[in-house]
Amino acid sequence: MNKQIFLASLIAILLLSSCASRKDFVYLKDMETGKKYPFSEKYEAVVHCDDRLDITVSSKNPELAIPFNIYGGTFKVGNDGSVTADATTRVNEKGYRVDVDGNIDFPILGKLHVEGLTVGEVTELIKRRIEAGNYMKDPLVSIEFLNFRYTVLGEVGRNGTFSVNGDRITLLEAIANAGDLTAKARIDRVAVIREVNGERQMYMHDLRSIDVFKSPCFYLQQNDIVYVEPKYKKKDREDRGWQIMTTVLSLVTATCSLLWVLK
Repeated sequence: MNKQIFLASLIAILLLSSCASRKDFVYLKDMETGKKYPFSEKYEAVVHCDDRLDITVSSKNPELAIPFNIYGGTFKVGNDGSVTADATTRVNEKGYRVDVDGNIDFPILGKLHVEGLTVGEVTELIKRRIEAGNYMKDPLVSIEFLNFRYTVLGEVGRNGTFSVNGDRITLLEAIANAGDLTAKARIDRVAVIREVNGERQMYMHDLRSIDVFKSPCFYLQQNDIVYVEPKYKKKDREDRGWQIMTTVLSLVTATCSLLWVLK
Protein backbone atom coordinates (compact mmCIF):
# COMPACT_ATOMS: atom_id res chain seq x y z
CA MET A 1 0.00 0.00 0.00
CA ASN A 2 2.85 2.38 0.84
CA LYS A 3 4.45 1.68 -2.52
CA GLN A 4 1.17 2.44 -4.31
CA ILE A 5 0.77 5.76 -2.47
CA PHE A 6 4.38 6.67 -3.23
CA LEU A 7 3.89 5.81 -6.90
CA ALA A 8 0.69 7.85 -7.22
CA SER A 9 2.29 10.88 -5.56
CA LEU A 10 5.37 10.66 -7.75
CA ILE A 11 3.34 10.48 -10.96
CA ALA A 12 1.17 13.43 -9.91
CA ILE A 13 4.21 15.59 -9.12
CA LEU A 14 5.89 14.73 -12.40
CA LEU A 15 2.80 15.43 -14.47
CA LEU A 16 2.22 18.78 -12.77
CA SER A 17 5.83 19.80 -13.31
CA SER A 18 5.66 18.84 -16.98
CA CYS A 19 2.60 21.06 -17.49
CA ALA A 20 4.02 24.07 -15.67
CA SER A 21 4.96 27.06 -17.76
CA ARG A 22 8.39 28.57 -17.48
CA LYS A 23 8.57 32.28 -16.73
CA ASP A 24 12.25 33.08 -16.64
CA PHE A 25 12.26 36.82 -17.37
CA VAL A 26 13.14 39.54 -14.87
CA TYR A 27 11.85 43.11 -14.86
CA LEU A 28 14.40 45.95 -14.74
CA LYS A 29 17.28 43.52 -14.33
CA ASP A 30 19.88 46.25 -14.94
CA MET A 31 18.60 48.32 -12.02
CA GLU A 32 21.20 48.66 -9.25
CA THR A 33 20.42 48.59 -5.54
CA GLY A 34 20.88 51.95 -3.84
CA LYS A 35 21.26 53.89 -7.08
CA LYS A 36 18.80 56.73 -7.70
CA TYR A 37 16.77 56.89 -10.90
CA PRO A 38 15.01 60.25 -11.43
CA PHE A 39 11.53 60.43 -12.92
CA SER A 40 9.16 63.21 -13.87
CA GLU A 41 7.11 64.35 -10.90
CA LYS A 42 5.49 67.07 -13.02
CA TYR A 43 3.61 64.63 -15.23
CA GLU A 44 0.12 65.76 -16.26
CA ALA A 45 -2.44 64.00 -18.39
CA VAL A 46 -3.27 65.51 -21.78
CA VAL A 47 -6.87 66.12 -22.83
CA HIS A 48 -8.17 64.25 -25.89
CA CYS A 49 -11.42 64.12 -27.84
CA ASP A 50 -14.25 62.23 -26.10
CA ASP A 51 -12.74 62.89 -22.67
CA ARG A 52 -15.16 63.92 -19.97
CA LEU A 53 -13.92 66.53 -17.55
CA ASP A 54 -15.35 67.40 -14.16
CA ILE A 55 -14.69 71.15 -13.83
CA THR A 56 -15.49 73.04 -10.64
CA VAL A 57 -15.06 76.80 -10.16
CA SER A 58 -14.99 78.31 -6.68
CA SER A 59 -14.38 81.76 -5.23
CA LYS A 60 -14.14 83.69 -1.98
CA ASN A 61 -17.64 84.89 -2.90
CA PRO A 62 -19.45 81.58 -3.60
CA GLU A 63 -22.41 83.23 -5.34
CA LEU A 64 -20.11 84.52 -8.09
CA ALA A 65 -19.03 80.98 -8.96
CA ILE A 66 -22.55 79.55 -9.33
CA PRO A 67 -23.00 80.44 -13.04
CA PHE A 68 -19.77 78.57 -13.89
CA ASN A 69 -20.88 75.37 -12.16
CA ILE A 70 -24.15 74.88 -14.01
CA TYR A 71 -24.46 72.44 -16.89
CA GLY A 72 -27.58 72.65 -19.02
CA GLY A 73 -29.45 74.76 -16.46
CA THR A 74 -30.14 78.38 -15.53
CA PHE A 75 -29.48 80.77 -12.68
CA LYS A 76 -31.21 83.79 -11.17
CA VAL A 77 -29.87 87.17 -10.12
CA GLY A 78 -31.67 88.74 -7.15
CA ASN A 79 -32.48 92.43 -6.61
CA ASP A 80 -29.56 92.63 -4.22
CA GLY A 81 -27.18 91.21 -6.83
CA SER A 82 -27.03 87.73 -5.33
CA VAL A 83 -26.84 84.78 -7.70
CA THR A 84 -28.68 81.51 -7.09
CA ALA A 85 -29.23 78.35 -9.11
CA ASP A 86 -32.71 77.77 -10.51
CA ALA A 87 -34.57 74.91 -8.85
CA THR A 88 -34.97 73.22 -12.23
CA THR A 89 -31.26 73.33 -12.96
CA ARG A 90 -29.68 70.05 -14.05
CA VAL A 91 -26.36 69.70 -12.26
CA ASN A 92 -23.37 68.55 -14.29
CA GLU A 93 -23.13 64.89 -13.30
CA LYS A 94 -21.42 63.61 -16.42
CA GLY A 95 -18.91 66.40 -16.85
CA TYR A 96 -17.99 68.35 -19.95
CA ARG A 97 -17.41 66.19 -23.01
CA VAL A 98 -14.59 67.19 -25.38
CA ASP A 99 -16.15 67.15 -28.87
CA VAL A 100 -14.58 66.03 -32.15
CA ASP A 101 -13.13 69.51 -32.66
CA GLY A 102 -11.44 69.42 -29.26
CA ASN A 103 -13.81 71.93 -27.62
CA ILE A 104 -15.97 72.04 -24.53
CA ASP A 105 -19.02 74.26 -24.13
CA PHE A 106 -18.44 75.99 -20.81
CA PRO A 107 -21.02 78.19 -19.04
CA ILE A 108 -20.64 81.95 -19.59
CA LEU A 109 -17.28 81.51 -21.38
CA GLY A 110 -18.70 79.58 -24.33
CA LYS A 111 -16.56 77.22 -26.42
CA LEU A 112 -13.04 76.55 -25.18
CA HIS A 113 -10.48 74.58 -27.19
CA VAL A 114 -8.85 72.16 -24.74
CA GLU A 115 -7.64 69.24 -26.85
CA GLY A 116 -3.89 68.74 -26.57
CA LEU A 117 -3.64 70.78 -23.36
CA THR A 118 -2.61 69.39 -20.01
CA VAL A 119 -4.94 69.57 -17.03
CA GLY A 120 -2.88 72.48 -15.66
CA GLU A 121 -3.08 74.36 -18.96
CA VAL A 122 -6.87 73.95 -19.13
CA THR A 123 -7.08 75.20 -15.54
CA GLU A 124 -5.08 78.32 -16.38
CA LEU A 125 -7.11 78.90 -19.56
CA ILE A 126 -10.40 78.97 -17.63
CA LYS A 127 -8.95 81.18 -14.89
CA ARG A 128 -7.63 83.70 -17.43
CA ARG A 129 -10.95 83.85 -19.29
CA ILE A 130 -12.90 84.39 -16.08
CA GLU A 131 -10.56 87.15 -14.92
CA ALA A 132 -10.46 88.77 -18.38
CA GLY A 133 -14.25 89.03 -18.33
CA ASN A 134 -14.19 90.64 -14.87
CA TYR A 135 -16.52 87.94 -13.57
CA MET A 136 -14.47 87.42 -10.42
CA LYS A 137 -10.96 87.81 -9.06
CA ASP A 138 -8.65 84.93 -8.17
CA PRO A 139 -11.01 82.10 -9.16
CA LEU A 140 -10.14 78.57 -8.08
CA VAL A 141 -10.54 75.94 -10.81
CA SER A 142 -10.44 72.19 -10.17
CA ILE A 143 -10.41 69.63 -13.02
CA GLU A 144 -10.63 65.83 -12.89
CA PHE A 145 -11.05 63.13 -15.55
CA LEU A 146 -14.26 61.15 -15.38
CA ASN A 147 -13.39 58.52 -18.00
CA PHE A 148 -9.62 57.98 -17.99
CA ARG A 149 -9.22 54.58 -19.67
CA TYR A 150 -6.52 52.47 -21.30
CA THR A 151 -6.47 49.05 -23.00
CA VAL A 152 -4.07 46.12 -22.52
CA LEU A 153 -3.86 43.37 -25.15
CA GLY A 154 -1.59 40.44 -25.97
CA GLU A 155 0.27 38.10 -23.65
CA VAL A 156 -1.06 39.26 -20.29
CA GLY A 157 -3.21 37.52 -17.73
CA ARG A 158 -6.36 39.46 -18.58
CA ASN A 159 -7.00 41.45 -21.76
CA GLY A 160 -9.40 44.36 -21.60
CA THR A 161 -10.04 48.05 -21.07
CA PHE A 162 -9.37 49.46 -17.61
CA SER A 163 -10.41 52.64 -15.82
CA VAL A 164 -8.21 54.81 -13.61
CA ASN A 165 -9.13 56.72 -10.49
CA GLY A 166 -7.57 60.05 -11.34
CA ASP A 167 -5.25 60.54 -14.30
CA ARG A 168 -1.93 58.96 -13.35
CA ILE A 169 -0.85 55.36 -13.99
CA THR A 170 2.47 53.89 -15.13
CA LEU A 171 3.07 51.26 -17.79
CA LEU A 172 4.21 48.77 -15.16
CA GLU A 173 1.10 49.38 -13.07
CA ALA A 174 -1.11 48.88 -16.13
CA ILE A 175 0.50 45.50 -16.85
CA ALA A 176 0.14 44.47 -13.20
CA ASN A 177 -3.57 45.41 -13.30
CA ALA A 178 -3.96 43.18 -16.36
CA GLY A 179 -2.62 40.14 -14.49
CA ASP A 180 1.09 40.50 -15.34
CA LEU A 181 2.88 39.06 -18.39
CA THR A 182 2.35 35.42 -19.31
CA ALA A 183 5.14 32.89 -19.84
CA LYS A 184 4.84 33.39 -23.61
CA ALA A 185 5.26 37.17 -23.49
CA ARG A 186 8.19 38.95 -25.10
CA ILE A 187 9.33 41.21 -22.31
CA ASP A 188 11.49 43.12 -24.81
CA ARG A 189 8.55 43.88 -27.12
CA VAL A 190 5.93 45.77 -25.12
CA ALA A 191 4.30 48.42 -27.30
CA VAL A 192 2.26 51.47 -26.38
CA ILE A 193 0.08 52.85 -29.18
CA ARG A 194 -0.84 56.49 -28.62
CA GLU A 195 -2.74 59.21 -30.47
CA VAL A 196 -0.50 62.24 -31.05
CA ASN A 197 -1.75 65.25 -33.04
CA GLY A 198 -4.41 63.22 -34.81
CA GLU A 199 -2.06 60.36 -35.68
CA ARG A 200 -1.28 57.04 -34.00
CA GLN A 201 2.29 56.37 -32.96
CA MET A 202 3.81 53.22 -31.50
CA TYR A 203 6.52 53.22 -28.82
CA MET A 204 8.37 49.97 -28.08
CA HIS A 205 9.70 49.06 -24.63
CA ASP A 206 12.04 46.49 -23.11
CA LEU A 207 10.85 45.94 -19.55
CA ARG A 208 14.19 44.37 -18.61
CA SER A 209 15.85 47.77 -18.95
CA ILE A 210 15.68 50.88 -16.81
CA ASP A 211 15.26 52.84 -20.06
CA VAL A 212 11.54 52.32 -19.55
CA PHE A 213 11.71 55.10 -16.94
CA LYS A 214 12.79 57.53 -19.67
CA SER A 215 10.00 56.63 -22.07
CA PRO A 216 7.31 59.22 -22.87
CA CYS A 217 4.89 56.35 -22.27
CA PHE A 218 6.08 55.43 -18.78
CA TYR A 219 3.00 57.36 -17.64
CA LEU A 220 0.05 56.31 -19.79
CA GLN A 221 -2.26 58.81 -21.45
CA GLN A 222 -6.00 58.59 -21.98
CA ASN A 223 -6.96 55.85 -24.52
CA ASP A 224 -3.43 54.40 -24.78
CA ILE A 225 -3.26 50.81 -26.04
CA VAL A 226 -0.63 48.52 -24.48
CA TYR A 227 0.21 45.47 -26.60
CA VAL A 228 2.51 42.69 -25.39
CA GLU A 229 3.90 40.62 -28.25
CA PRO A 230 3.94 36.81 -27.94
CA LYS A 231 7.02 34.74 -28.63
CA TYR A 232 7.36 33.60 -32.23
CA LYS A 233 9.32 31.00 -34.20
CA LYS A 234 12.49 30.20 -32.26
CA LYS A 235 11.03 30.91 -28.84
CA ASP A 236 7.92 28.86 -29.61
CA ARG A 237 10.07 25.95 -30.80
CA GLU A 238 12.15 26.17 -27.65
CA ASP A 239 9.02 26.12 -25.49
CA ARG A 240 7.54 23.17 -27.39
CA GLY A 241 10.82 21.29 -27.19
CA TRP A 242 11.01 21.87 -23.46
CA GLN A 243 7.44 20.68 -22.95
CA ILE A 244 7.97 17.56 -25.05
CA MET A 245 11.21 16.73 -23.25
CA THR A 246 9.71 17.11 -19.77
CA THR A 247 6.64 15.09 -20.77
CA VAL A 248 8.73 12.22 -22.16
CA LEU A 249 10.97 12.29 -19.09
CA SER A 250 7.92 12.17 -16.83
CA LEU A 251 6.48 9.20 -18.71
CA VAL A 252 9.78 7.31 -18.62
CA THR A 253 10.16 7.97 -14.90
CA ALA A 254 6.59 6.91 -14.22
CA THR A 255 7.05 3.70 -16.24
CA CYS A 256 10.24 2.81 -14.42
CA SER A 257 8.59 3.47 -11.07
CA LEU A 258 5.61 1.28 -12.03
CA LEU A 259 7.89 -1.59 -13.10
CA TRP A 260 9.83 -1.27 -9.84
CA VAL A 261 6.64 -1.50 -7.79
CA LEU A 262 5.33 -4.51 -9.74
CA LYS A 263 8.66 -6.27 -9.40
